[in-house]
Amino acid sequence: MQSLDVDVLENALAWKREGRRVWLVTVTQTFGASPRPPGSLLAMRDDGILVGSVSGGCIEDDLVLRREEFAAREPRLIAYGVTSEDARRFGLPCGGKLEVIVEAQVPVADMETLLAHIDSGKVVGRRVDLATGAWNFAPARPTDECERTESRFTAIHGPRWRMLIIGASEIAHYLAEMATTVDYRVFVCDPREEYRLAWRVPGATLVEGMPDDAVLALRPDGHTVILTVSHDPKLDDMALLEALKSEAFYVGAVGSRQTSEERRKRLAAFDLSAREIARLRGPVGLSIGSRTPPEIAVAILADLIATRNGVMLERALDPASRLRA
Repeated sequence: MQSLDVDVLENALAWKREGRRVWLVTVTQTFGASPRPPGSLLAMRDDGILVGSVSGGCIEDDLVLRREEFAAREPRLIAYGVTSEDARRFGLPCGGKLEVIVEAQVPVADMETLLAHIDSGKVVGRRVDLATGAWNFAPARPTDECERTESRFTAIHGPRWRMLIIGASEIAHYLAEMATTVDYRVFVCDPREEYRLAWRVPGATLVEGMPDDAVLALRPDGHTVILTVSHDPKLDDMALLEALKSEAFYVGAVGSRQTSEERRKRLAAFDLSAREIARLRGPVGLSIGSRTPPEIAVAILADLIATRNGVMLERALDPASRLRA
């Protein structure tokens, strides 16, 4: 569940409270190449206003034109791209196919309950009875995927990835803002009072204590990212000593190539193996000539997305384009 989808639900709920008719559309399953993955959401208002997306635009246009067909409480399943003509008409790649579920009468109470689950930081499964349209909820794991059977569709909602940022620096501000839009629940640890007091990103949780304790308390798993951006070796190294021994799928540190090499030498003096130290991504981020904090945040997040999707790219930033550390 990405923040775009939370925006969809919040708008849909606001429209319902205003007395507007609202259709909720969710991608249930895809085959071949498709514009949006299962679970992608769209809210459609009775005057054709849209929030969210389930394709590049053509499917949305078709849904708006046909919206009065979907008036019943029972949901409708619609497949697109079944034929070559459909694929061309709706802008789907060759061989691509997707199915959506259209829900026309979702109760306000159900939307409120779902948003409450998400706001609490929980990962939850939204189960839709395909015969009646009734919703019920069940705890889910970050690794769970959307599922469509003959009788039920289950969508997964809530933050499925976690990010711990060490250092409430300017880079951290932009990282936190961007990361929440791509499915991360963000935590920030900085024991320096002047940095904590200046923190201004809503939705990111400030963690008390020292960086190594913050890493241990988070219990990193295969859906956890740990990034050190404080520019203070004492703070960054404390976190890295624990992070590199954890199951975190991505551990990175900001700094020039020289700073990164010096950091690796310091880490080698502790109880880390060569294999654990080799996990460190430093300098962290893609080589895109980044200079400013927001540009560096973009470079880091781009590498995170590529890594999460199994795409191998050149990571290291040019040291000349790196903020000095």
